[in-house]
Amino acid sequence: MKPVSKVEIIIDSFEVEHVVKFLNEIGVSGYSIINNVIGKGHRGVRSGDEFTDLFKNSYIMVVCEEKEMHKIVEAIRPIIKKFGGVCIVSDVIMRIH
Repeated sequence: MKPVSKVEIIIDSFEVEHVVKFLNEIGVSGYSIINNVIGKGHRGVRSGDEFTDLFKNSYIMVVCEEKEMHKIVEAIRPIIKKFGGVCIVSDVIMRIH
C-alpha cells in the first residue's frame, strides 16, 4: 500500500478538455472522467441541458504523488476561478496490485 493524493475536480463539461490538456502537460499518467454529473452547489442545482452540454458538470479524479497534486491544483485554480467548480484534495492509501 502506498500513500498518495486524490484530486477530485467537478467542473463545467466545456472545461474538461482544458483540464485534460493540463493533466497531460503535467505528465499525469492516468485519470478518470465521469460526465453528466448532477448536484447542488452555491450556484444551485446543476442538472444540465438534455440536448447540449450546457450547464452540465463533469467529475475528474486523479490519484497521484504529492508533487503532481500541487501542479494539478495550481493548473486548475484559474479555470475554477473563471468558470466555477470545485477541486478537492485528500490523502489516501492506494493498494497496488
